[in-house]
Amino acid sequence: MATYLDVHPENPQPRTISRVVDLLRSDGLIAYPTDSCFALGCRMGNRDGIDRIRDIRQLDSRHHFTLVCRDFAQLGQLVQINNALFRSLKAATPGSYTFILPATREVPRRLLHPKKKTVGVRIPDHPVAQALLTELGEPLVSSTLLLPDEAEPMTQGWEIKERLDHVLDAVIDSGECGTLPTTVVDFSQGEAEIVRRGAGDPSRFE
Repeated sequence: MATYLDVHPENPQPRTISRVVDLLRSDGLIAYPTDSCFALGCRMGNRDGIDRIRDIRQLDSRHHFTLVCRDFAQLGQLVQINNALFRSLKAATPGSYTFILPATREVPRRLLHPKKKTVGVRIPDHPVAQALLTELGEPLVSSTLLLPDEAEPMTQGWEIKERLDHVLDAVIDSGECGTLPTTVVDFSQGEAEIVRRGAGDPSRFE
């Protein structure tokens, strides 16, 4: 049964954030708010949590997981970025963008695209997500909370608790989230390719 935690959207309660991070460190799987929509999240080393995300969303091996980072320093340890690309990405973060880039050796192989050896990375502009990442001290493996055969992600914490109570360890609710996932930009071939148009303005990469 998932623990339901009500968190202030602008000033997250430190005690509650610590409680969530304890769950994450114990290999828990959470649903949490971001600047685009609700996401599923667990630690990079949580093999069971990653499998549970795959099961919930019915994802195949080609799915790009996203590593949600606290800041650019953390992001830079996970993906390969040249100087020109650094400036472009830095100007767009934090924000509702996911960038697909070649991964470094810091990223477990099971999180990589099997052929391209790439991974998605992003820095959210949301106080609750940032509080979790700061307290945890490492990235979260994340995926948009979009259930199979549904057109839009769920927007209400209570609904997530109701429907996924048996497969999650915690639901963090800080009010209604949006329904637009991040804009996904693939830089793995050197040039920007917009894979998905979402909450982030894609025009800066066109």
